[in-house]
Amino acid sequence: MDGKENRWIRIAGDISEIHFGDNNMAVVIAGGKEICVGKMQDALFAFASRCPHAGGLLHEGCITGSGEVICPVHGYKFNIRNGYNVSGEGYYLRHWAVAVKPEGIFVCIEE
Repeated sequence: MDGKENRWIRIAGDISEIHFGDNNMAVVIAGGKEICVGKMQDALFAFASRCPHAGGLLHEGCITGSGEVICPVHGYKFNIRNGYNVSGEGYYLRHWAVAVKPEGIFVCIEE
């Protein structure tokens, strides 16, 4: 065991409390970390707020219809479901599970 625990952090009481841009992405704070929340086909996804390549702000990018988060700086593409780089480079986008429950929207953060 590596000593790390997963903790579910409530980020909103309802989806209407998350301020998504026209690109279906928002920035929220979860466990003291700034993360992005993306909305695609009525599902929510949580991932790092900055691109692992050069630190571009991912909430300024876009989500494609096939589920790729595209960084606005160099166009790196990451699978919104698993964080894998689909651009052919070795970068990985950190991501977290999201749960929508009657009591709110939660992100699972590893500590």
